[in-house]
Amino acid sequence: MTRTWWHRTAEVAELLVWSACGQEPTLGRGRLICVDGPAGSGKTSLARALVVAAAELGSARLLHMDDMYEGWSGLGDVSARIDRDLLRPLAACTPGRYRRYDWHEKQFAEWHTVDPLDVLVLEGVGSGASVYDDLITTLVWVEAPRETRISRGIDRDGEQVREHWMAWMADEDRLYARERTKARADVLVDGTGTSEQPVVFC
Repeated sequence: MTRTWWHRTAEVAELLVWSACGQEPTLGRGRLICVDGPAGSGKTSLARALVVAAAELGSARLLHMDDMYEGWSGLGDVSARIDRDLLRPLAACTPGRYRRYDWHEKQFAEWHTVDPLDVLVLEGVGSGASVYDDLITTLVWVEAPRETRISRGIDRDGEQVREHWMAWMADEDRLYARERTKARADVLVDGTGTSEQPVVFC
């Protein structure tokens, strides 16, 4: 029986981390792995496995884009803030920072500091933005069929967010068409766990 995606993440993550760490640093002394792809494709599970694998080799941290979007309509300006406040300082070997968005209060909350480190894993829709392409060591694109992604999202967040999900998916389609994220990716990952070749290096 073919193992599911959830059972294959550890081995996929180990392969990706070794590949990234075999390249020259791009984020100051460290490396930046961006795990991008449409909502519900399996990015979060892979990103968690990546930071576990990276921690075996040095300092590592996982940041979720969900903490940085300005709500459901926040795809538009998030990359500029990440570039300015978080990644450019880290590239200069100084601490970066980001401000957490509180989805319940519908406003930005406290600032978080990110010290220079060996591997930063940035996960979420739009994480592989072209504005900081020069700082990305490895851009990972995770994909899954649309219906699978919708089902995962509704199972996770509840039926009450279906309308938000559909609007979000339309926003991300426009984002990816503009950014050409999949075409720029270094690695393509099957987020369903059903492919005979779950990882393809471009």
